[in-house]
Amino acid sequence: METTPTTAALGANRYGKSGIRVAKVSRDGDVHTFCDLTLDVWLRGNFAAAHVAGDNRAVLPTDTMRGTVYAFAAEHPTRPVEAFGLLLADHFLAAAPTADLAQVDVWEQGWDRLRLDGEPHGSAFTRGAGGVRTAAVTVEGGGAATVVAGMRDWYVLKTTRSAFSGFLVDEYTTLPETDDRILATAITARWRYPSTDVDFDGCFARVRRVMAHVFAEHDSRSVQHTEYAMGEAVLAACPEVAEISFTLPNQHHIGVDLSPYGLSNDNSVFVVTDRPYGVIEATVRRDASSAG
Repeated sequence: METTPTTAALGANRYGKSGIRVAKVSRDGDVHTFCDLTLDVWLRGNFAAAHVAGDNRAVLPTDTMRGTVYAFAAEHPTRPVEAFGLLLADHFLAAAPTADLAQVDVWEQGWDRLRLDGEPHGSAFTRGAGGVRTAAVTVEGGGAATVVAGMRDWYVLKTTRSAFSGFLVDEYTTLPETDDRILATAITARWRYPSTDVDFDGCFARVRRVMAHVFAEHDSRSVQHTEYAMGEAVLAACPEVAEISFTLPNQHHIGVDLSPYGLSNDNSVFVVTDRPYGVIEATVRRDASSAG
């Protein structure tokens, strides 16, 4: 049976190494610091020969990427993670001549010192409850670099100063209005620096501090309302940040009907549902007049 030849062309492609786990211990006498990272490395460029003809001469092995991360962790500071990512991205772009972009994504799991009799221990740690620090670094041919810092899985909750009312109602709406509810979420936030000349650790601490203050003190009319207030406050406090994006899943706490037990619920007993859940996303950026 005759077949019609297929005309094909290679589309967008990239390759890399995902899930590189590296931990580093730095020792200063009896006081140690511990850094726990996961990295993804990506290269984009002219790798058509590998796909079309099986010619691998332009392909830097992904195993080399893994080994390079370990070597760089031994030879260089791994913090701040944004700077470590930039160092690696610069190297990988230079190591692969046909690449036009290198991307390094970094996730840092925080660890807090254990406290014994009220004093921080020098070499024992507990997994931090403040979420995971993130960084996405790209370096393009010609040296243009982009750094997007952030965090994920930062669980926060407040038991008052949160409401949800005046919303759109149709024939399928059963949700009651409330002027006092629990607001709980796991914050994912990503913010972009237009420059790499940044005090990354200082900015991260400032962004986190501002978001914590707004979340706790804001009289929230909705998750959207608080999301924008946090973004607005970050831009006001951090001139280094061009824009910030949020993903806030609404972790619902629903008042339990206690009437079958002859009891009333004075807004104190709740059932926590993990799904389905609402998700609110938004980007807050500087307007043209204040972009600078």
